Amino acid sequence: MSNQDIPSNVREMIREGKWSEPTSGLCMGYVQANLVILPKEWAYEFLLFCVRNPKPCPILEVLDPGVVEPKIARDADIRRDLPKYRIYKNGGIKEVVEDISGLFTDDMMSFLLGCSFSFEKALMDAGIGIRNIDEGKNVSMYITDRKCQSAGRFSAPLVVSMRPMKIEEAIRASQITTRFYLTHGAPVYMDDPHGIGIDDINRPDFGDPVTIREGEIPVFWACGVTSQLAIESASPPIAITHHPGHMFITDLKDEDLTVL
Repeated sequence: MSNQDIPSNVREMIREGKWSEPTSGLCMGYVQANLVILPKEWAYEFLLFCVRNPKPCPILEVLDPGVVEPKIARDADIRRDLPKYRIYKNGGIKEVVEDISGLFTDDMMSFLLGCSFSFEKALMDAGIGIRNIDEGKNVSMYITDRKCQSAGRFSAPLVVSMRPMKIEEAIRASQITTRFYLTHGAPVYMDDPHGIGIDDINRPDFGDPVTIREGEIPVFWACGVTSQLAIESASPPIAITHHPGHMFITDLKDEDLTVL
């Protein structure tokens, strides 16, 4: 087992500046998470947004104000253990950084939300390839024309991640990922991307384009980047999130979150 297979080791590598790339393919079999950090006064409305939209924003843990060590990742520090963070000011992206220690305050609450990277091992174990991993790329993510349920100041269109597959693989993938309800569960859509408002499958809104081969269809899962568009709509004075594809790696095993 290499250092890239153990969550605590990978978090230490990230904290020391030795890894700043997307985390897809790291620590296979362990749960990865989206991160959203907000001032306490904005937290209730965001929590309600997540509860109303559990497919894109499944809640793994909510940290109390000022807390930086999640229960699902022992000795971790959410201020330093993600490869890249996005800093939002009044709804706009101000910068992308690798450490938020100087920005995190005692009145900030942190949300860890499920991520589709967490079911990739189950798909690979079933013989279903993950194209972005095979090509060494970030996963492809798209803004759709489907609307999430609003909550107070938070609203957003649904964002999806995409993995190309043969039709028989897509059916099997749907069966497999249905069990992973806290990491987005089954796909929300398959096949013609125009059906969910995606005009050009080769131009993702986030991440990288990947090869779609003859006989394959795009398969779409709800994506936690939806929460970042909700932040843009709400325009809090400050918010901090993971940079798309650069997730927080927990100590939870993927199978811990499945429905049997």
